Amino acid sequence: MLGYTVHPSAIVDDGAEIGDGTRIWHWVHISSGARIGRDCSFGQNVFVANKVVIGNNAKIQNNVSIYDNVTLEDDVFCGPSMVFTNVYNPRAAVSRKAEYRDTLVKRGATLGANCTIVCGITVGEYSFVAAGAVANRDVPAHALVAGVPARRIGWMSRHGERLDLPVDGNGRARCPVAGDVYELRDGVVERLEP
Repeated sequence: MLGYTVHPSAIVDDGAEIGDGTRIWHWVHISSGARIGRDCSFGQNVFVANKVVIGNNAKIQNNVSIYDNVTLEDDVFCGPSMVFTNVYNPRAAVSRKAEYRDTLVKRGATLGANCTIVCGITVGEYSFVAAGAVANRDVPAHALVAGVPARRIGWMSRHGERLDLPVDGNGRARCPVAGDVYELRDGVVERLEP
């Protein structure tokens, strides 16, 4: 008996590793080499390629394709119709499969609806890529980035709340929901232990 749920319209290729409690909805295709953790959710019309690793509790919304060489750590949220790439300079007439670039999305990051993650970057822990943004360089932990190309416009807590910290400089702020205190020092945000 499967420890995960698959809608009858979905295709899960033999060999795919899928953790308990994961839910795979309408018209999803999971390729044979994919490794997926427990308690994930895959919305309608999602594609997961062979060389993909997804941690636990990831939420992949409708119409997302996760191509080879993408790794999503635990608790990553991929908004509807957001885009990953894996070739930096594609041409239809030139095969570049040997040139795929690795993309890493770290724990707790949010990738907003219709954003694009250009291959070869790292999206930091608990960062937030705004809807429609194009991230073409590394995103620091807890950063809020927006625009085309994406630029840091603020900082986010683990709970997805905007922190009252300067974009640049140093300071401390408290998450308005959880009460956790964060410190910005030399461009790095850290949650202080209670």
